[in-house]
This record gives sequence, C-alpha cells and structure tokens, in this order.
Amino acid sequence: MRLELLFRDQHYLPRLGVLLTTVRIIPTLLSKSHVPLRSAPSPGWGDELIWAQTYEEALYRAKSSTKFLMVIFHLENCPHSSALKKAFAENKKIQKMADEDFILLNLVFETTDKHLSPDGQYVPRILFLASPSLRLADPSLTVRADITGRYADRLYAYEPSDVGLRDNMKKAKKLLKTEL
Repeated sequence: MRLELLFRDQHYLPRLGVLLTTVRIIPTLLSKSHVPLRSAPSPGWGDELIWAQTYEEALYRAKSSTKFLMVIFHLENCPHSSALKKAFAENKKIQKMADEDFILLNLVFETTDKHLSPDGQYVPRILFLASPSLRLADPSLTVRADITGRYADRLYAYEPSDVGLRDNMKKAKKLLKTEL
C-alpha cells in the first residue's frame, strides 16, 4: 500500500531508483570485498602462504599443477609440533620455497588414509606427495619415499634445528625439473 503511494507521488521515483540501484550493487561490492587472497588456515606455519583448507582441495589443486603437495601433520598442544612450527614460520628460505614451489596443507588431526601414514601415525611429520600431473613412472598421488627425514624409525619427522627439511624441499624442487 505504501509502495502505491510512492508511485503516485512522482517526486519519490528518483529516490526509489537510487534505492533499487543500491540494492543491486551491494552484492557486487560484497563479492569483491577486501578479503586477502592468502587467508587460508595457517595456525602459525606461515600466515602469508596459501594453504589448502582440506585434503580434497589440496588434491584438486595438485591435479592442475606441477607442484608437489606438502602435507604437515601436527598437534596444537605438542611441544615438538610447536617448535617445528616456529622454525618453519621464521625461516625465510623455507617460507619462500613453500610459497613458490608447493601446494600446502596442514592437518591437526590424523587421517584414515593409510597412504598418508606409511610408517605410522606420529607428529610432527611432513610428507611430500607427487602431483598426478608429473610424468613419473607412478603418476598417482603418492608419498615420495625418496624424500624423507634423517630418522630410521620416523621417516617423515623433522626437528626445528634440522636443515633436512629445507634440503628435502630443494630435492623436491629438483625432482620436479628432472621428472617433468
């Protein structure tokens, strides 16, 4: 009823047009909000990095990429995980390589996928998975057994003072170039 009064009185029509235009523009403005591109979850491992939010998302991104998938298993209340997280986040070279050369996923829970725990379920552990788009003898997305840490009983464990992680990231980078 009030809308009918607006239409009868011609001086309200310009205001109604502005209102309708504003209503149409708001969803466009909201979709282009100032949410940073690199706002994926990173509980302290590198807030400026692009992190996949789920294993499924990481797999999807790996299918269209020539990057290795790096999966970090950790626990929030584990002192070893916290120490490795701090070292990872503070090392500029690791952060740069992680940003440029890897699809990243951090998991604070264990997975039921046995392929992601080839030598047991312990934390922290970091696995490098081959991207399916690489032309490898085995093109499936599998944990690379040739990229491991220094421990025989925990192959994918790294210590905060361990340069092995950075070395293994470099090794994965070289493998990308030689196996493409």
